[in-house]
Amino acid sequence: MATAKKATTKKDIIDDNQIISYYMDSVLENNQAPKNVFLFCKDKKIDEADFYSFFGSFRGVKQAIWVKFFENAVSTIEKEEGFSSYTYKNKMLTLYFTLFEILTLNRSYVIYALEENQEGLKNLKDLTQFRDHFKSFIVEIIETNASESVVNLDKIKKPLFSEGAWIQFLFILKFWMEDTSKSFEKTDIVIEKSVNTVVDLLDTKPLESLFDLGKFLWKERKM
Repeated sequence: MATAKKATTKKDIIDDNQIISYYMDSVLENNQAPKNVFLFCKDKKIDEADFYSFFGSFRGVKQAIWVKFFENAVSTIEKEEGFSSYTYKNKMLTLYFTLFEILTLNRSYVIYALEENQEGLKNLKDLTQFRDHFKSFIVEIIETNASESVVNLDKIKKPLFSEGAWIQFLFILKFWMEDTSKSFEKTDIVIEKSVNTVVDLLDTKPLESLFDLGKFLWKERKM
């Protein structure tokens, strides 16, 4: 029988970050997602009402985790002195390097989340909101660096360019998932070469960059 809810005290307050942390811990400790919200809340000693005040389901939690990854990356790079004056290329490099540093800190969860249904990157439902944030940020970078020759807005529409950047990110993400090099140094190489290739494709040196990137990836494939 339901009873009146007791007055909330300071120690009872919970936020979305705590729920996200509880969820990630639960997944990694049990090597599976919680069975349902009731059991999850019971295990973590929180009220279901607190969970539902932030998320409607575990799907919402999983999407929010990826959004937090991206928001943390953006918050970090925007604190860098002089970031606003970076070139488009350097902004992209900074974004990717920072984002993959955060993903690496959470690698165990990320790998589990992307391989949960053994389909890997074929299942991107949990990255839907992340994708929206990512593409919006790319458009913002384009607009703030629109005077550069590298971004000719007369030839390349912003939505198309941001979609291309998203595909590029997925390509790097897949490489990072399979990277076994120390400190994921090969992923760093791929980030730099792929960003250089995209920038040069919009500038004057496409063939050289494509050859350089292709040579590196072919070498990795044979190893």
